Amino acid sequence: MSKQKTSNFSRRGFLKASSLASGGMLIGFNLFTACKPKAEMPIDISKLNFADFNAFIKIAENGMVTIFSPNPEIGQGVKTSMPMLIAEELNVEWKNVVVEQGGLDTENYTRQVAGGSQSIRFGWEALRQTGATARQMLVNAAAARWNVDAKECTAKDGVITNAAGETLGYGDVVKEAALLEVPENIELKEPKDFTIIGTDATNVDIDKIVTGQPLFGLDYKEDGMVYASVLRPPAFGQILESFDATEAKKIQGVLDVITIGEKARKLLNSEDPAWSVKLCSSDKVVVIASSTWAAMKGKKAIKAVWKIDTPLENSENHNKELLSLLDGKKFKTMRSDGDVKKAFAQADKIVEKTYESPFLPHNCMEPMNFFASVNEDKVRLVGPIQTPEALATSVSTLLDRKLEDISVEMTRMGGGFGRRLYGDFAMEVAEISDVIRKPVKMISSREDDMTTGVYRPAIKYRIKASIKNGEITGYQLKEAAVNGNMYGLIPNFFPAGAIENYQVDVASLKSNITTGAWRAPYTNFLSYAEQSFLDELAEVLEKDPVQMRLDLLQKVKGTKDEKIKYSPERLEGVINLAVEKSGYRTPKEGVYQGFCSYYCHNTHVAEVADVVMENNQPVVKRVTVAVDCGIVVNPLGAINQIEGGVVDGVGHAMYGDFSFKEGEPDRNNYGAYRLIRMNEAPKVDTYFVKNDLSPTGLGEPTLPPAGAAVSIAITKATGNRIYKQPFIDNMAPKEIIG
Repeated sequence: MSKQKTSNFSRRGFLKASSLASGGMLIGFNLFTACKPKAEMPIDISKLNFADFNAFIKIAENGMVTIFSPNPEIGQGVKTSMPMLIAEELNVEWKNVVVEQGGLDTENYTRQVAGGSQSIRFGWEALRQTGATARQMLVNAAAARWNVDAKECTAKDGVITNAAGETLGYGDVVKEAALLEVPENIELKEPKDFTIIGTDATNVDIDKIVTGQPLFGLDYKEDGMVYASVLRPPAFGQILESFDATEAKKIQGVLDVITIGEKARKLLNSEDPAWSVKLCSSDKVVVIASSTWAAMKGKKAIKAVWKIDTPLENSENHNKELLSLLDGKKFKTMRSDGDVKKAFAQADKIVEKTYESPFLPHNCMEPMNFFASVNEDKVRLVGPIQTPEALATSVSTLLDRKLEDISVEMTRMGGGFGRRLYGDFAMEVAEISDVIRKPVKMISSREDDMTTGVYRPAIKYRIKASIKNGEITGYQLKEAAVNGNMYGLIPNFFPAGAIENYQVDVASLKSNITTGAWRAPYTNFLSYAEQSFLDELAEVLEKDPVQMRLDLLQKVKGTKDEKIKYSPERLEGVINLAVEKSGYRTPKEGVYQGFCSYYCHNTHVAEVADVVMENNQPVVKRVTVAVDCGIVVNPLGAINQIEGGVVDGVGHAMYGDFSFKEGEPDRNNYGAYRLIRMNEAPKVDTYFVKNDLSPTGLGEPTLPPAGAAVSIAITKATGNRIYKQPFIDNMAPKEIIG
């Protein structure tokens, strides 16, 4: 019922990893196994004559197939896994498939968004249908040439065979097939017949990634292109008053200094600006140069005067105001079952705790950048964006241009985590190109990214439970968040439906600091708060924390509440699998284990963190993960997402911290912003629940449970519960003796 994959650096057989005594990792190439004397020369794709079949597929005469991946590739692996769905039903060999990134195409593609871990879930039926339809049309074309019934023909590995044993390759009939009427009622394969789905497929971009070939937005170049660096307000609440560019213009390579902002304000003040618009309302100074270095050097030479437009905010005040909201009575109720007031009034005991989290930047490895070429006829946009359609729409309003005159081409993204849902940086370069009427590339520095970006909002949760006769009778969750509250599905996640008297209330603190989605929005912190609280409740009730969850899930089975989207049976399945594989019931001496189960983004996950004490400090050694995401399309890619989510979840819960003073961020680069180190990353063991259910997402679901599992394990190791992130600042270490 399960499949295990563990972290392994030797996937291709020519990497050797050795653990060092210091906890680091030494990686070396084994040249003898890397050199293959009989290696075949790769096919030169550029010399093949491909024929268009549809918006997704091109087929060459030799049977090679190009499949376009429609969704943005942000590192979640959809550029590999989405074409796998098409190739499976098309019945071609994966080794004969070439993958290209599709551009924005609202006529032929749907939901071209990288967000919410939904790409595979939404593409599962549609992409397979695309492949199966193309296969049938190719078979129909071959049957027509042979003058036989198409039902007598079969297709396998890109070859069509008739009853007489005659064969035709897909390339032989692709032009005829593309002209045929599109058949209806195409049957899709049963999971037992899959030959590509469920097998490991190497990232289609891996060779370009490891050899440094152009692939990411930062790599994109065009002849005649200039570079731009944007000077934005140093503090939230400030706007530009004046500037002196005299010294900047003396720098070699600086071509011009301009200002932008008027069109951005027009967009912000439009009737219904898209949710993805996160533009600053201030004018900005832009240095245009012949190189990135000259542009950034010129920006540093600008002497700008900034004035206060709205109050300059401080995290210290945010904390006080959020706590005041929790203490107040102005809440919006998002779910209410039974009567929590009555449950608390009749309780034998009430448990109440408050959990706190800071702002966090997205800290993508690739800084924000984008290319734009604006002329009288067209607006061309190229770069890393999670929401290409929303970008095109916003730029249409920004520049007062027809939507059909705007094209968006997507490059691979060097990280996003929600930051590139917001196209502010792309809108800036569109406005810049509109002013100078030249192709231009805007590149932000790391400091620009961290100090003028979009942040995970600071949030506080207060959770209260009533106990009567040794059972949980009431549960109330209060949220106080900066600039908004949890989206509507979250109040219906577990333990909703499992406790008779249950209520979720939210309150929001308005701020001029731009906030937005951050990997697994809201649940990235809520999971830690709720699951830590449930663990403490189990301690108060003197119950096993795992069994208490299983008992609560029994009350949800058979529910008729349509708002409840999680499956108690599937959540129960991952709980039992994680407990079994982690050895939770029989921990080794000196190993402290924390358990967490969680449902979000349509996927059920359970995690067990192993913590040991080293030098009287808790150290996370291993995390065992059980996942029910339905059919696993690409196990290798799935493992990468699961491991990445866990390490990211552990790292930010342990170390992530970010705050503001007088509107200015207190950290501006990795030297001050603490990330998890390689030697601190735990070993991750992953197990899948095997079933034939439609697949769900993996980019986000394993991150939220990680912080909770680790905090609970640290509690067991130190005897101290943690109520505030980052853990490193709030762990009460054991006293060193001797």
